[in-house]
Amino acid sequence: MKKLYIAALCYLIAGLGAGVFYREFTKLNDFHGDTQLSVAHTHLLALGMLVFLIALALDRVFDLSGEDLFNSFFWLYNAGLIIAVGMMFTHGIMQVYGVPDSAAISGIAGLGHIILSLGLVLFFVVLGRRVGDLAEERSATAEDTPAQP
Repeated sequence: MKKLYIAALCYLIAGLGAGVFYREFTKLNDFHGDTQLSVAHTHLLALGMLVFLIALALDRVFDLSGEDLFNSFFWLYNAGLIIAVGMMFTHGIMQVYGVPDSAAISGIAGLGHIILSLGLVLFFVVLGRRVGDLAEERSATAEDTPAQP
């Protein structure tokens, strides 16, 4: 549970920092217009901080971290998010400097999103297993408990 809290905290700090970076970097370079930098901070806050806070609450209820695949979810999801957001920063900085778009940047960002998606699939596999285990435990407990008059 502690690593979920630490991950959420790190994404909070990174998300807030990304917002400040976007504002100051575009102001410093006298850039006016749309850039990928404008959405990097929301991705870090929503897909980073909020997802890990939700995972923390679900871990408390369902003991998700006790499942074998949990570590795979955690690291795969983090890797995908870092790659995707890293490419947002790269693309956004290129936009501010007027560098033409690159297919490689889009390809790597797409790879990051695929890895992120695989992490989410693993999360739901872990959650599904734990929900199923809890349902079986409750069913077994109900069968062992005598009916009350």
